Amino acid sequence: MGRRRLALRPLLPLVLGLVVACGDGDQREGSSASGIITSASASASVSASASASGSSTGGSEGGSEGSTGDTTGDGATGGSGATTSTSGSTSTSTSTSTSTSTSTSTSTSTSTTGDTTGEMMECATDLLAKVRDFQSSHPDFEAEIGAEKGIVAVDLGGDHKPVYAGGGGTQTTHGQQYFDQWYNDVGGVNQPFDVSIPLTDNGMGAYVFDSAAFFPIDGQGFGNEGNPHNYHFTLELHTKFKYLGGEVFKFTGDDDLFVFVNGKLAMDLGGVHGPMSGTIDMNAQAGALGISPGGVYTLDFFFAERHTVESNFHIETTIACIEVIPG
Repeated sequence: MGRRRLALRPLLPLVLGLVVACGDGDQREGSSASGIITSASASASVSASASASGSSTGGSEGGSEGSTGDTTGDGATGGSGATTSTSGSTSTSTSTSTSTSTSTSTSTSTSTTGDTTGEMMECATDLLAKVRDFQSSHPDFEAEIGAEKGIVAVDLGGDHKPVYAGGGGTQTTHGQQYFDQWYNDVGGVNQPFDVSIPLTDNGMGAYVFDSAAFFPIDGQGFGNEGNPHNYHFTLELHTKFKYLGGEVFKFTGDDDLFVFVNGKLAMDLGGVHGPMSGTIDMNAQAGALGISPGGVYTLDFFFAERHTVESNFHIETTIACIEVIPG
């Protein structure tokens, strides 16, 4: 897919770590919470890309062994803190890269994501993500439960999407055909929305978004389907950052989360499970990720909410400056 750079307003501190908590639950007021404003995407273009990469650990929806603090609320219908807008209609930036067409064939090429120029544009305090709404009848939603690794490949695809590595299917997925729909606009299968995720300075050198009821598209797309919230959606987010040394990225939530740094899988919390946590220590993983201090690298983030009845989403970042690359 084509990638465009979007410069947003600056961050102050010098370090990144993202902690994301997404599960199937109710809202916890976080320091970055704000109201949700949603509007449907103008249209859903039909495309399907074969890409995915990853791994995950065992567990079950609502509480896996590796889970951390499932903060379920009282069923409140409060907002997620995210702000959504019409997809594809508000960007004012110009494209700086050639668009890569998507297809249903498996892509095994590794994308060159490292930026050796060392240059950054304006930092962003709001992360712009693409959310796609699905119906509960989709084979990969409201089906099997369990945390698992190996859903996606280690290398990000040439189209900047995860490459499916599950063959004919895994414990909670049902083959490449269906997985390729997770992070591509497919008419009649999903509906896209742009969602802004605001980061708030926690006063301790980190920037946080925290929601125990992350439902950014309630009542939108295919609707709530008889549920109190819209539980069936995916989210993708593309950014780049300058690696200064010592940055940490953290995530806590459910269900699936795949994070790639410089095109390499750096965190895998795949499967349908309760809140689970992961940490990317940029220094400790620098060799495997192919990064070195002073370089500018991509951080690509892919999430899926696939099962009722919770949705926790917590991001914490200590990176000095994040630049959003709209999908």
